[in-house]
Amino acid sequence: MQIAPPYLLFIGDATDHLSIKMARGAADWRPELCVGEYSIDGCTVTTGLEQLDIKQAAAKGAKSFVLGFANSGGVLEQKWLPYIHEALENGMDVVSGLHDKMTDFDDIRAKAKATGQQLLDIRHPKAEFKTGTGVKRTGKRLLTVGTDCSVGKMYTSLSLEKAMKSKGYNVDFRATGQCGILIAGSGVAIDCVISDFLSGATEGLSPDAANDHWDIIEGQGSLSHPAFAGVSLGLLHGSQPDAIVICHALERTHMRGLPDSKFPSIANTIELNLQAAKLTNPNAKIVGITVNTSMVSVEQGRAICQQLSEEFDLPCVDPLRDGTDSIVENLS
Repeated sequence: MQIAPPYLLFIGDATDHLSIKMARGAADWRPELCVGEYSIDGCTVTTGLEQLDIKQAAAKGAKSFVLGFANSGGVLEQKWLPYIHEALENGMDVVSGLHDKMTDFDDIRAKAKATGQQLLDIRHPKAEFKTGTGVKRTGKRLLTVGTDCSVGKMYTSLSLEKAMKSKGYNVDFRATGQCGILIAGSGVAIDCVISDFLSGATEGLSPDAANDHWDIIEGQGSLSHPAFAGVSLGLLHGSQPDAIVICHALERTHMRGLPDSKFPSIANTIELNLQAAKLTNPNAKIVGITVNTSMVSVEQGRAICQQLSEEFDLPCVDPLRDGTDSIVENLS
């Protein structure tokens, strides 16, 4: 699934920063792919990009109209349909990461056909996947894994890609979620792949490559999360990682969304992921730890990272506050 830049990021009437994570991810990591954002009355958040309406964005060459917001249940509300129609009429493809498919709306589908534009429901892969083989592929791979969901696996992956490129590495970010796909322009929403094909889809996402090439594969879920461990395991087996980075967030007492669950330690997370990874790559190793320290001061965060670095004899950083250069240096 390929998304044509540049993008107009539509954030509607959002009032919560977390609800526009699709738009924020693109604005933070690929601002050069965006012409601006479009919000309507009632919106109280922003990506920080220039405010444009659909006609203004089309005049600036926008090729894709991105629904950059999320809501409970991933519902495509009726109130957004006129904006989708207008974008199609102005020569833009429309991109959605919602659970509801735009292609299930007869009027949108008819309008797209009439205008010759694409409806890209990036949460719903169209490709046919094969089952995994476990056959070793050429090239090198790094996978981000987590103690829990939403601990910074995508931001860690993108920080690593940025740091590696700055050091001259031959490297690509491989997206496995809707936000990552928007940032990369392509990828597979791995949590929507039928379970039998998870590892095979991951193998296809990161095929044979030159011996010096690195793929940074965006992790999903957590092996310790009762709801999402299956996705995490399929990613581990299919990515065959040479290197693994553990991602963690401070002050969690239970798995996200499950108040009665037990939160794993970093040590336990390392043990679980190494054991699973070695099925398809016996040489897999942990190369670093990242921590989301945004809930404490910079000084406190760095002290915590230093303590974890000493405890596990691994570089440990907050990827947004401190970057990931020290982890990259540990790859060689």
